[in-house]
Amino acid sequence: MTHKAPPLRRFWDRARQIALFEAGGLLLITPPFAWASGVPIADSLGMLALIALIAALWNAAYNIGFDWVEGRRTGRTADRRPWPLRVAHAFGFETGLLIMTLPIVMAWTGMDWLTALIADLALAVAYTVYAFIFNLAYDRLFPIRATE
Repeated sequence: MTHKAPPLRRFWDRARQIALFEAGGLLLITPPFAWASGVPIADSLGMLALIALIAALWNAAYNIGFDWVEGRRTGRTADRRPWPLRVAHAFGFETGLLIMTLPIVMAWTGMDWLTALIADLALAVAYTVYAFIFNLAYDRLFPIRATE
């Protein structure tokens, strides 16, 4: 069933969302990653900043596509997304990002593939929880207006 397309977030709203998400993620995730992995904090920050850049680009592409498909299938705006779909949204985002970042974690840290996979999965779990909470809060603080 096809519905009338609901309004999507505007470019600057999406840019603000991505910037806040990535900055918050670096502040929250870098220290525990450095501690748990034994990778020095400066190296951890550099690697996670590169991953954040990749994630920001992926975030834009993934969210625009997800919102577009969801809007056309349901007629609903992203800020009205039900909880189960929010979980699927976060899981899909992190799965795609994991595929892109595993080679970076291996190359940057010198970890073997299994150790890097475990580290990257731990990052994915941390960021999935963070993404779920962040996006819910963002949608509540900055709802999509019909006039946007």
